[in-house]
Amino acid sequence: MAVKMKPVVTYRAKASCPTHARTEIPVRDLHVVIDEPVERGGTNLGPTPTEAAMTALIACTNVIGNKNAHRLGIDLGEINIDADCKFDRRGVLMQEEIDVPFPAVTLTVNCTTTASQDDLDLVGVETAKYCAIAKLFEAAGTDLTVNWVKT
Repeated sequence: MAVKMKPVVTYRAKASCPTHARTEIPVRDLHVVIDEPVERGGTNLGPTPTEAAMTALIACTNVIGNKNAHRLGIDLGEINIDADCKFDRRGVLMQEEIDVPFPAVTLTVNCTTTASQDDLDLVGVETAKYCAIAKLFEAAGTDLTVNWVKT
C-alpha cells in the first residue's frame, strides 16, 4: 500500500540566537547558521538573512527546474545559475521602511545541454508555476526574471 503524502504540512523550527548577529537553526539533521560579516558585528559563520533568501531562490530554481525537466523528459545537462539581485538596503539600515526590499532579481539558468531552446523555455514556464521561493519573491512585489539559456 502506498503512503499518501499530506498536501499541506507545518514546518517548525526552534532557533537559538547566541549573539545579536548569529542565528542557529536545526533543520532535520543539519545545523544551519545565519550570520553577519565581522564588519557588522557578526562572526561570518554563514550567509546573512538576505543572502540566504537569494540563495534559497537560486536553489529552488535548480531543484524545481530539474524536477520539471525530468517530468517532461528534457535533459538539462550541466547547470550554472547566475543571479543579479537588486537589494534596497534602506530597510535593514533602519533608514526607512521599504515595501519591496528586492525590487528586481534576474536569474540566468545556463544549461550546457543538447536540449533545444524551446525545451528550456518550457522548463522555465513550468518551473515558474511551482518554485515556492520564486512565488514568495513575486508576491512581495519583486520583478523576477528567470532566463533559461542554452550554452
